Amino acid sequence: MDKNYKSGFVTLIGRPNVGKSTLMNHLIGQKIAITSDKPQTTRNRIQTVYTDERGQIIFLDTPGIHKAKNKLGEYMVSVAEHTLKEVDVVLWLVEPTTFIGAGERHIAEQLQNVKTPVILVINKTDTIKNQEEILEFISAYKDVCSFAEIVPVSALKDKNTDLMLDLIYKYLPSGPQYYDEDTVTDQPMRQIAAELIREKALRLLSDEIPHGIAVTIEKMTERKNGMMDIEATIICERDSHKGIIIGKGGAMLKRIGSAARREIEGLMDTQVNLQIWVKVRKEWRDSELYMKNYGYNGKEI
Repeated sequence: MDKNYKSGFVTLIGRPNVGKSTLMNHLIGQKIAITSDKPQTTRNRIQTVYTDERGQIIFLDTPGIHKAKNKLGEYMVSVAEHTLKEVDVVLWLVEPTTFIGAGERHIAEQLQNVKTPVILVINKTDTIKNQEEILEFISAYKDVCSFAEIVPVSALKDKNTDLMLDLIYKYLPSGPQYYDEDTVTDQPMRQIAAELIREKALRLLSDEIPHGIAVTIEKMTERKNGMMDIEATIICERDSHKGIIIGKGGAMLKRIGSAARREIEGLMDTQVNLQIWVKVRKEWRDSELYMKNYGYNGKEI
């Protein structure tokens, strides 16, 4: 085995909406994790694989660590915190600021008990007019935790992400690769399709609804000509929400469906016939049974 070949697991943690999924999608070169400007977009641990001549990095994109308000929130936080102990490197993403709020301090507390090297990634540096300010952000953060490294990046503009990869490889153990070169995710296609539909709903719907939706794929079959038939259900918590998701004359549901279909076709590289229904399940986020049915199983953490 090549002693110089590195292989290991890296988790991305951070408060909701700091750009974890954007960074991961960018590194992988295609979209696996869904992104939106609404917090708590990522609900499960999504595993993606980055391979180059130096080695292989398996990224675990976790839900944002936050104070949970319901069972779904508790599930998401325990997924994120559980991951910290299983990996070779922790990437903690923060926004460029000198203000360190309660959310960040809560994450710092979780990291106190972790022996894993922690690399602080100050993301969204493209939003800073005066680049000298970055030094102020670094000095504000440097004593919050004992960091192995601190690196400023812009996931969106692909700035300094090469340096970040170099630093990750520095701390990964030597070892053979876990996946083939051409693997980019361990997510089943059904799950990716469900997540893409949820993403479009998150982006197109008003603020109060998206937290309360889940998407399930009821059926996914391939025709002889290679075309895929997908039947999906959007689950929401109230009748009034159902009306908004469907929209006047079905217009909103049509918009969600056609945006999702285009992206699923791009990923599957084939034509897709997508049908979406909407169901109401009151307070499903506090029901272990419903959560399990919709892919959030606390017992599997």
